[in-house]
Amino acid sequence: MFDLDAGKLIVIGIVALVAIPSKDLPRVLRTVGQMTGRMRRMAADFQGQLMEALREAEVADLKKEFDETNRKIMDSVKLEGAFDPLGEARKQMTQAIEGDIPSNPLAPHEEMESNAPQDEEPPAPAPKEEGARDRI
Repeated sequence: MFDLDAGKLIVIGIVALVAIPSKDLPRVLRTVGQMTGRMRRMAADFQGQLMEALREAEVADLKKEFDETNRKIMDSVKLEGAFDPLGEARKQMTQAIEGDIPSNPLAPHEEMESNAPQDEEPPAPAPKEEGARDRI
């Protein structure tokens, strides 16, 4: 702010020794120190308030951008009935109670019928070797 380096402070100190009587010098230096401390605290407080205002403005901008992006995503996806785990569980439980249980509850009923082989016999089991034991 004032750009006081060591050389300038020495010159100010020499002028203060010449201009201020020696009995008033400690009181003057104490007053100058107190005023310097107050100025530093006020500058730090002002800087802190300025940084806080900038953070709040940045957070508000980020929240606005997030809300806008979230709204666009929600408009484009529309999950109204596409994902309903409770409805699917209710449907499977109702089917289990009524006895209409598909062999694979995750696969649609139509795909299971279309993938089933038509007019084919199951393969015959392989003959067992003599001396081979059944292991459990």
